[in-house]
Amino acid sequence: MYEVTVEREFSSGHYLRNYRGKCENPHGHNYKVRITLKGEALDASGLLLDFKDLKQVMRPVIDRLDHQMLNDLEPFTKINPSAENLARYFFDETNQQMASLTQGRVRVKDCTIHETDTTTATYYE
Repeated sequence: MYEVTVEREFSSGHYLRNYRGKCENPHGHNYKVRITLKGEALDASGLLLDFKDLKQVMRPVIDRLDHQMLNDLEPFTKINPSAENLARYFFDETNQQMASLTQGRVRVKDCTIHETDTTTATYYE
């Protein structure tokens, strides 16, 4: 099994519903998202996936969230924009693109959201 990982950054605001504490108030984070792909077979160039291709797949999702209030964007109008839910969102969006781009050869292994330098949430299946 092979793995490749890319990290990207974005900044967004959010607040948590049904929560008691500071995070129930609007505030922002400089997030880092780390996505790891996995696959058993390399392509003709000897790559699981070119890093630049994974960055391109992540770009539209990041562009949609960057410098936005997450609570105003689907699906976060209905679910809390917690680090856990952000990790699941990136996982699902990226995995959908990978299925199409690689005909199922490459899948997302996991996605980790760094909300701060010392706090993370990871989603995997």
